[in-house]
Amino acid sequence: MGEESSNNRARDTRLELPGNVNNEFCYVDVGLHSPGIWGRDGAKEFLLFALPRLQLQLALIFTLTQSIHLLLRRFHLPRIVSEILAGIILGPTILGLFLPDAQARLFPPEGDVYLDLLSKIGYIFFIFLSGVKLDPRTVLRTGIKAWTIGVLSATVPVSGGLMLSLVNQFHIHRYRWPAFKTIVAIQNLFPFPVIASMLIDLKIMNTELGRLALACALISDLVSNLTSTIVAYGRIVMSGYASSLIIHASFLTFCLVLFIVFVARPICVWIIQKTPEGKPVCRFHIVIMCALVLVVVLITDNVGLNYQYGPFLLGLAVPDGPPLGATLEDRLETLTSGLLAPLLVTYCGMKVNLVELFDLNFIGITWLILIICFTIKLISVFAPAYFCKVPVKDAVALSFCMSAQGVVHMAFYYYNAINQTFDGETFSMLTTSVLIQAAAANLAVKSLYDYSHMYTGYQKRDIQHTSHTSELRVLSCAHRADDVLAARKLLEASYPSKESPLAVYALHLVELAGRAHPQLIDHQLGQKSSGGTRTQKMIEIISTFEQQYFGAVSVQQFTAMSLTKFMHHDICTVAFNKLASLIILPFHRKWNHQGKMILDSSILRSINCEVLDLSPCSAAILVDRHKIRRNIASSTYNVGAAFFGGADDREALAYARRMALSAGVHLTVVRFVPWDIYAGDSQWDAVLDAEILKDTRMQGARQENIVYKEERVKDGAETALLIHAMEEAFDLIMVGRRHKDDTPQLLGLSEWNDLPELGPVGDMLAATDITTPVSVLVVQHQNVKSK
Repeated sequence: MGEESSNNRARDTRLELPGNVNNEFCYVDVGLHSPGIWGRDGAKEFLLFALPRLQLQLALIFTLTQSIHLLLRRFHLPRIVSEILAGIILGPTILGLFLPDAQARLFPPEGDVYLDLLSKIGYIFFIFLSGVKLDPRTVLRTGIKAWTIGVLSATVPVSGGLMLSLVNQFHIHRYRWPAFKTIVAIQNLFPFPVIASMLIDLKIMNTELGRLALACALISDLVSNLTSTIVAYGRIVMSGYASSLIIHASFLTFCLVLFIVFVARPICVWIIQKTPEGKPVCRFHIVIMCALVLVVVLITDNVGLNYQYGPFLLGLAVPDGPPLGATLEDRLETLTSGLLAPLLVTYCGMKVNLVELFDLNFIGITWLILIICFTIKLISVFAPAYFCKVPVKDAVALSFCMSAQGVVHMAFYYYNAINQTFDGETFSMLTTSVLIQAAAANLAVKSLYDYSHMYTGYQKRDIQHTSHTSELRVLSCAHRADDVLAARKLLEASYPSKESPLAVYALHLVELAGRAHPQLIDHQLGQKSSGGTRTQKMIEIISTFEQQYFGAVSVQQFTAMSLTKFMHHDICTVAFNKLASLIILPFHRKWNHQGKMILDSSILRSINCEVLDLSPCSAAILVDRHKIRRNIASSTYNVGAAFFGGADDREALAYARRMALSAGVHLTVVRFVPWDIYAGDSQWDAVLDAEILKDTRMQGARQENIVYKEERVKDGAETALLIHAMEEAFDLIMVGRRHKDDTPQLLGLSEWNDLPELGPVGDMLAATDITTPVSVLVVQHQNVKSK
């Protein structure tokens, strides 16, 4: 920039027009780039330039927001609270009060346009992605309970709002009346993105309450928007310009819908057709979709609608899931939801002024209206939920979930503040109410709903208490086809027969991509998965297993589509509902035919750890090395059980004994005995260990395929040598996960334990440098939950 440009001097210019008509105007050269703080008066003039000032503003906003959130998240407060507080701190309430000069230089009025523009762009794409992740067909699949709660929770507040609007019982001045009606209308909204975001923050999205809240929110959002449209048209009818306004508004809205259906939707379908199966959408097509979003916003704004409705409708028109929906979410989610959309909330917080308040009477009325609307929403959700036999605590938690407020409400408040429906102090009160309601809703749900106690009293769901002649119920989890093959090999060795039947519940886990609503699909009911050919292949592998053991094995298959951080809820829910005795989890590492590790997923490991903590029954992690070729082929499946003592080892041995009922399985039980036979386990554990070992020896006396032997060791070093010797002799080694810290046979092994979820012995057998084709099953006995 030149020196004249950098000084931002206004220039008067006279433009000579034909016909001796003069037009006088002035313009300002706006400095964008600073010459640097080291130049002449650089440090003083640095904030006079738009670009460095905007960069400093963004850095300050996000640093302050993240710092506050790091503190408040310990108290389970949502991110929107930190964003609003950051805005209040940087606004006239705090910074403007104590450092007015700094606030005026950092956030001058002429710089608002840039923050305003960025925040609106971020919110536009946030709403677009919300529509992309939303599947309208989900409404048709929800149950009668969700429909009852969803419809009543949306219609009752609207009815109450209409009664408040028709009767001027607060004696509000007529120029305040539009603000009053708008507040009531916005309070009656149930935005699905806000509720879904809250459930994700609270980590209850895949719980029973979370699924019910998502279904109710979806229906309520649809009904509340529909009723708001009907009410708006009703108000137009009551005005004197009914015919012309309705025809004009309806025609333009209809044109917008036609554009989305007959132009935007075919473009989306064309992009999907051009994308190879299993591949993400290319960058050029993503740019086309972003441009299409901006075009739809332009059309929406010019037809007289709120600018956010167009992107949302366009998002609904995009086919959800892969490839287009998933790629859009992957490319835009972080930038939009993590950076730009929260900027709108902070920017609104910067407009809050809690110092200069004038009309205290209307401020009091505003808070009274907010309290009344909030109470009506709570009751309208709680009452139908209670009559639908939802437990009282869950019904109250559901009420607070549905009454949460967030970025959508903030956008509506800001839109009406720009249109001067709200004055400054009314907008300040409404922004503050969003902060209070968001914090209250999160804290209430967190205190009322604790999913960790979901399985209290669920006892004796293990293999030890399952008779050999009764049905064994196993939940097999799989992320890939390799996991299904490994689980099938294990189940084939579990003696499926008519005398000892096996019930298998196969749960195929698919990461939720391009959707906001998790799904648990029951294939027995004819529901089809949209997981693609990979899921179909897993289904076929288990189906052929059922056909192979017809009459001895019953199979029921599910597909769980959810975010990876919530998959453990789906696993535990299915195990709980199906009364499973054992959950089989795939190990997070995979090997190829040469014994080289090809996959090490921290996400899968996190899922396994969560399941082990929350599981309502016994659980086992299967370390699979079936791809590694064995030099000598054998028709006998050799199983080794390492026994040190404790509940987990007893559970592993109980499963091994059931396998040994099959003539094709050869079981070797190796008991590791310490030199001091009185050291280690407690007296009661020693009694239980002796009992199951006695039964094992008796079973071995009757069956030639069971061998029992004892190895005396003095520490973990000797144990490790014997365990490594077992790797060459067996196809499968079974071991318990947990042992007491003072177990002499394992002394020193815990110090080298890299994977605590496998225990010291399992960790040793799952080492990456083992190239023998031995698989490992690490068993954990059921954690009995107590109140």
